[in-house]
Amino acid sequence: MLIGVVVPRPIAWVSTTSADGVNNIAPFSFFNAFSAAPMILGFAPMASEDRPQKDTLANIVAAGEFVINIATEATLQQMDTTGRLWPPEVDEFHVAGLTPAPSVAVKPPRIAESPVNFECKLHALVPLGDGGLGSSTLVLGRVVHLRVADEILRDGKVDASLLQPVARMGGPFYARPEILPYRRSDRA
Repeated sequence: MLIGVVVPRPIAWVSTTSADGVNNIAPFSFFNAFSAAPMILGFAPMASEDRPQKDTLANIVAAGEFVINIATEATLQQMDTTGRLWPPEVDEFHVAGLTPAPSVAVKPPRIAESPVNFECKLHALVPLGDGGLGSSTLVLGRVVHLRVADEILRDGKVDASLLQPVARMGGPFYARPEILPYRRSDRA
């Protein structure tokens, strides 16, 4: 019910590196921005029957660094591929045909095909639930470097129609944002 009603959900496409040097990428649709100064983003990996702690969370706990990349319509199939349950020794950049690009301020690579990359240092981990199936850990990251591709900018601002981000709906479905003709009124 929860994931079918709280829609659409933006997707954090998170890249990490394990202590053994294996790159990992996974999408998370429990994701949002929580602070502007400092810039804090958060996502919540959920425990599942087959994996109580996802590779992404284990890598962040060990290294304290990660990159949140934005998935787009052009990378939807590759993003979906990285969301499958791959063993920890598998590099999802390789299996999804993605390009690891060097980050500026953190060790894990960014996804070169993503037009927006937030390089993050771990700010806090907040356990939610009892640790069993369906519980999660809220990962809060402080953005230490932001890269935005020039081709999605218009007048110095991100143009959502050029970014073409994807969002998660209920079940196996995805959505694209649509700009509504309504504009909010100025606040008093």
